Amino acid sequence: MEIPEVRKGQGSVQLSREEFARRYGQQFCDPAFDAVRGEIDRLIDVAWPAYDEYRKSPRTNAAGAGYADPTYALPDEWRAASEAVRAAQHRHEQRDGPPRVLLICGASRSDQTCPGEMSKTFRLVQLAREVLERDGCECDVLDLSHLASQYGRVIYPCKACVSTAMPLCHWPCSCYPNHALGQVRDWMNEIYPRWVDAHGVLIVTPVYWYQVPSGLKLMMDRLVCADGGNPDPTSTGGKDPARAKRRELDGWPYPRHLAGRAYAVVAHGDAEGALQVRRAVSDWLGDMHLEPAAELDRYVGYYEPYATSHEALDRDLALQDEVRWLAARLGARAYEVRRRPPPDPPAPEPRPK
Repeated sequence: MEIPEVRKGQGSVQLSREEFARRYGQQFCDPAFDAVRGEIDRLIDVAWPAYDEYRKSPRTNAAGAGYADPTYALPDEWRAASEAVRAAQHRHEQRDGPPRVLLICGASRSDQTCPGEMSKTFRLVQLAREVLERDGCECDVLDLSHLASQYGRVIYPCKACVSTAMPLCHWPCSCYPNHALGQVRDWMNEIYPRWVDAHGVLIVTPVYWYQVPSGLKLMMDRLVCADGGNPDPTSTGGKDPARAKRRELDGWPYPRHLAGRAYAVVAHGDAEGALQVRRAVSDWLGDMHLEPAAELDRYVGYYEPYATSHEALDRDLALQDEVRWLAARLGARAYEVRRRPPPDPPAPEPRPK
């Protein structure tokens, strides 16, 4: 089969030395740095060649046995992330011990930053956590508001490698860290094993302008590699699009790395969009072959003032009970997943993604 042409033509994004220095220096705006401007200039002198020569992964070692190309210079950071994912998968497959549930707080609002008040989403997560822990589950709370409130927390956007060819999308993602572009401290290498480790996943999300919050959407997009992604970057020579196209057209299994885990979704709003958001998140999880336990979309203080929204949640005892009920359903399904023997290899899908 003829390999499709790799299309080019969006133009260069290369910065001049002067513009690079200006952008690099923006992180040192505080006058406290004025006393060390000379040292900062020397840092820029070191950082510029790394950018100009595009040294994306400066620390590598030969991939070694078990990879398609044992001689390939595999980034040390990707290898560590991959080993963490494999260790989490091993824990997930053990049949003894309590089930583990990943609870995801999708709101960006936090009392630790500009809003000065916790989110209702966080409160609903805590209600669910109490029920799950009462029922013997181990809970891992992933609070995505840390993207807005904690130093150095960042999830970078998906670059859509999968749209060039599925094997170009590595599992876990190999797009980051990118030291040449200063795209470092990406949180996803810590988040991937937390998803893999879980037997159940609960996502609680508010509605932000008819959509999920941006932090949650960033995580969702970056989990595309969990659904069909390539666990061996050496098989595509890293990010070689032509090789990846050839690999996909030669036959690709589109492995579902998170299949079989149970999920539940709570979407809440104040005026519009809760149903659409709940459906969108549920459709995404189901498309990755996670298994539904329960879903809920509700409004808190419908068209009431924002200033009294927490009081509205205090009054809505029915919603609180519904979230507890949903958590109990998810916990029961997580126990089923925990006890389930390893599945037989799945038959090929009639219409793979």
